[in-house]
Amino acid sequence: MIIAEVIGNVWATRKEDTLNGLKLMVVRRMDAGVPGLQESFVAVDCVGAGIGERVLVVTGSSARKALHNQESPVDATIVGIIDEVEVR
Repeated sequence: MIIAEVIGNVWATRKEDTLNGLKLMVVRRMDAGVPGLQESFVAVDCVGAGIGERVLVVTGSSARKALHNQESPVDATIVGIIDEVEVR
């Protein structure tokens, strides 16, 4: 899993049929050990996250499994909204 921050939305009026009805969000990877900007990417939101929230993102086959659709062309899915992170 990846810890990320939601930084924006993606609107696409035309997309692959299995993506219809899915909310697409732009997220930026967060790394507690490395300050500064990290990569950003698009993830499907299945938990109702909003801009500015910290989220858990899964990638690869786990992302499709979270959507219950192995045929969907998705490689990142938001599966949780983070309340708190503790790093020692």
